[in-house]
Amino acid sequence: MTQTGPSDRALEIGARVEAFVREVVAPYERDPRRTPHGPSDALAAELKDRARAAGVLTPHILADGSHLTQRETAWVLRKSGLSPLGPLAVNTAAPDEGNMYLIGKVGSPAIKARFLAPLVEGRARSAFFMTEPASEGGAGSDPSMMKTICRRDGEHWVINGRKAFITGADGAGVGIIMAKAQEGACLFLVDLPDPAIRIERVLDTIDSSMPGGHAIVAIDDLRVPADQMLGESGEGLRYAQIRLSPARLSHCMRWTGAATRAHEIAVDYACRRHAFGKPLIDHEGVGFMLAENLIDLKQAELMIDWCAGVLDTGSLGTAESSMAKVAVSEALMRVADRCVQVMGGTGVSGDTIVEQVFREIRAFRIYDGPTEVHKWSLAKKIKRDHREGEA
Repeated sequence: MTQTGPSDRALEIGARVEAFVREVVAPYERDPRRTPHGPSDALAAELKDRARAAGVLTPHILADGSHLTQRETAWVLRKSGLSPLGPLAVNTAAPDEGNMYLIGKVGSPAIKARFLAPLVEGRARSAFFMTEPASEGGAGSDPSMMKTICRRDGEHWVINGRKAFITGADGAGVGIIMAKAQEGACLFLVDLPDPAIRIERVLDTIDSSMPGGHAIVAIDDLRVPADQMLGESGEGLRYAQIRLSPARLSHCMRWTGAATRAHEIAVDYACRRHAFGKPLIDHEGVGFMLAENLIDLKQAELMIDWCAGVLDTGSLGTAESSMAKVAVSEALMRVADRCVQVMGGTGVSGDTIVEQVFREIRAFRIYDGPTEVHKWSLAKKIKRDHREGEA
C-alpha cells in the first residue's frame, strides 16, 4: 500500500520534537540572551544541551548517519519550527541543516570526519560563504557573477574576495566558501575563525532568529589545503544546487511550523478577547481571516510534501523547489500578517512571538532566492519547454 501520510518513524520523532519545543524551548522565548543579531552562543549551547539530554538533537539524521527522507524531514522540521528558537535548539536550523546535507552528499570520508561530525553533534555552527556585496557587482541570486577568486599554489588554494549576508559567520566553527577558479566555481571547507577571514560588520536586519546574524566578510589571502576542497574543482555551482533545493524547502518546513504557532496564538487571542459584545472570532472580519489562515497553512503543507516527494526520487527538484518557495513563503506571509492584524496592538508588541514570526517570514521571502527570481526562473523554463515542444 502506498504511504499517504508521515511514516511511523517520522510521527514518533516528530512527536518527541514537538513536545520538547513546546514544553522546553518555548519558555526561552523571553530569555534576555536573545540579541538583535540573533540568540547568543551561550543560549544556543544551553538549548542544544537540553535537546541532547532529551534525545532530540539533530533528529533528521539517524544514529547510523543516514538521513530521513525529505517527506519525513518535512514532518519533523515543521515541528521544530513551532518556536523561532526550536530549530536552533534541536539543530535543524539554517545554515547548518543545509550545510550538513551538502557535506554528507559530497564530502570525502576525511572531510565528513573533520567537518560534518561536529555539526551533527551540535558542537559547532557553520556558515556558507556565497553571496557577495551588490555594490561591487558580486554574486547574489546569480552565482555566476562570483567575484571571489581562488588560485592553486602548490598543495594549497589561495582565496581572495568579499562576502555579504553571511549567516552565522560571527561565531561559526566551520565555513564553506565558494570562489571562482579558471575552470569554474569551487567549494572549500575551512576551520573558523581564521585571521584571513575578517568580519567587517554584522548587519542590522529585520530578522533575529539566527546566531551570529548576517555579516559582511573580507577574505584576504586565505590559504586552504587542497584536500579541503569539497568535491572537484569547477563543480561548485553544481554542488550548490545539491544543497540549495533541499535547503530552500527546509526553510519552508521550519517557517510553516512558526506560522502554525502564530496562528494558534492569534486564535487563542480572538476567542478570549471581546469587543462590541462578543468574542473577536464571532466578528466575520476576524473569523474569516483565521479561516483563510487554515487554508494557506494546509496549502503550504501540501506544497512542501509534494516537493519533498520529488526530491525523494533523486531529482534535483529545481523547478519544483522554486514553486514551493514562492507558494509557501507568500502564503506564510499572509498568515503572519493576518495574525498581527487579528491581535491589534498586542500583535505588534513583543509580548508574543507573533511579531517576530512576521519579521522572520518577511525576510524569508528574500532569503534563498526572492519570489521574483524564482518566478523569472520558472518563466524561462516555460519558454524552454514550449520551444522544445515545437521542435
